[in-house]
Amino acid sequence: MNKSYTPLLLLLSCFAIVSQARNVIEYAADSENTIEKDVTAYDFPACQIYCYGPLLHTVQMANIFRDSKTFVDMKLKKAPEKTIEEFDAFMESKNNTPSDDDVLQFVNDHFDEKGTELEVWTPTDWKENPSFLDNVHDPDLKQWGADLNAIWKDLGRKMKEDVSKNPDYYSIIPVPNPVIIPGGRFIEFYYWDSYWIIRGLLLSEMQDTARGMIENFLSIVQRIGFIPNGGRVYYWGRSQPPLLTAMVKAYVDFTKDDLFAINALDVLEHEFEYFINNHTVQAKGHNLVAYRDSSTGPRPESYREDVESAKIFDTEEAKEAYYSELKSAAESGMDFSSRWFINSDGTNTGNLTQTKTRSIVPVELNAILYWNAKMIAEFHSKADNVDKVQEYEAKAHKILEAIQAVLWNEDVGAWLDYDLINNKPRNSFVPTNLAPLWVKAYNISDSQKISTAVLKYIEENDLDTFPGGVPNTLIQTGEQWDYPNVWPPMQYILVEGLDNLGTPEAKNLSARWGQRWVKSNFEAYRETRSMFEKYDAEKFGGHGGGGEYDVQKGFGWTNGVIIEWLAKYGRELSISGNTDGAAPSKSLISLLGVATVALIATVAGRYIWRTWFK
Repeated sequence: MNKSYTPLLLLLSCFAIVSQARNVIEYAADSENTIEKDVTAYDFPACQIYCYGPLLHTVQMANIFRDSKTFVDMKLKKAPEKTIEEFDAFMESKNNTPSDDDVLQFVNDHFDEKGTELEVWTPTDWKENPSFLDNVHDPDLKQWGADLNAIWKDLGRKMKEDVSKNPDYYSIIPVPNPVIIPGGRFIEFYYWDSYWIIRGLLLSEMQDTARGMIENFLSIVQRIGFIPNGGRVYYWGRSQPPLLTAMVKAYVDFTKDDLFAINALDVLEHEFEYFINNHTVQAKGHNLVAYRDSSTGPRPESYREDVESAKIFDTEEAKEAYYSELKSAAESGMDFSSRWFINSDGTNTGNLTQTKTRSIVPVELNAILYWNAKMIAEFHSKADNVDKVQEYEAKAHKILEAIQAVLWNEDVGAWLDYDLINNKPRNSFVPTNLAPLWVKAYNISDSQKISTAVLKYIEENDLDTFPGGVPNTLIQTGEQWDYPNVWPPMQYILVEGLDNLGTPEAKNLSARWGQRWVKSNFEAYRETRSMFEKYDAEKFGGHGGGGEYDVQKGFGWTNGVIIEWLAKYGRELSISGNTDGAAPSKSLISLLGVATVALIATVAGRYIWRTWFK
């Protein structure tokens, strides 16, 4: 152990001993949460305010807020119908041409500030020293892991009682249990973010919180038929990569509570069939799925931006098609990226107006649905539902056949998205090109052959040359899901996918990339004391930028991935070792300085004297 840590660690040990001697912590699991069975369809009356209509258009086009999301997150002071009535009278009094100041006054008179529906919530099952920290041997990384575990308390939110009493006054979708939010401008739950958050919570031994979040999602499927992009009514027409079944699988793997999965089966099947029924496209004679939005108009949370960028189109029909493409890209979670551009020459060069998400068959969405079918079959096996096992195994096999026939590219050595407009594969790197490795959507007997092909693909695309992680694309457009930005879930898909291959070469690269990601995130944290939603491939420890909003701090899925990899690599990982060419980090603890340590020693001494000898 580095001697510079010794005084502080001894003091912390003393505090722990005192704490254990003076306190008894009782923990009781909440077994009252149940999934509602008879809930009618949800029609969201608040949508006439937050999803579409003249009021939304007038406010958002007045440009009275820097971020368009601000308005649609504000609470109504009066019922939606009354607000619409008073808006109509307001517009008439202004001859339908109110000034921006007039609009601001109307908003101030009729809406409360955003965020009033939520209150900060400290998870009741939070533990100061979860066991994953025992796997981390480097003292700085252990302290960092403890810091990340503490951030769960900062990201905990609970809906105020008024939300369930007056849901029509809010854009937020009511859920029964508290949640962990991503952070930054994202003050509500988000669908695919929550998968990595829940894995992190389970490793942090916060099973009640994780289960509560899963039960929220299950209840939403029962109420409205699918899980929206995020926890707002204005995300009505789009979902996100369907990871609810994987959340249940993670919970069951950690808790061994098979009954939880069995009881969730009806809901999980419903979500699976929702995606099949509403997202299916045909390619080369096979049924696959693509991202598809079902609403109309611009994105409410980016209304003004969408209207402005749509001015290039001559007709309302063309503008509407463009809005749908944008929202479909948002459903992918990758909003926005050259991945979704199809230009007139069939390439992915261009800008946002070339977005053609609905005409692209995405590798990961099909791989995830295969995975869902396999997990649903597994859960039915636990319930001895033989016919259902066979049904979902057959569905999984059918999806796998389509993935192999349409998306696997032997020449390239990876899976590729498919362009339905030009009927050709899209040979451009995205981490999701290797997503089938993550969910094992390939013939396991071909692992060695696939490993050789994939490692060659990685080498040919120079993917192992970036100090800050593998970028999301190799094309720089200024969009946040393009080069040089690196995203935690994409690193997770790559690293865990290579590990799943099982060959020594793939596992070695997986471990090296995973450990590099931990070290790079630590470097950024050491310099800024923040966790970010995205990072910079070009810089070890650099955080990302670009896109429609400022880089966000927090950050739920980042913390979840790092906690999992601290648990996985913590025994052999040390920040004092090789950092892929980066300068060694100063330790978190050493930054406190001698004076700080001396002050802590004085305070600790006084505390111990008063506690033990007075």
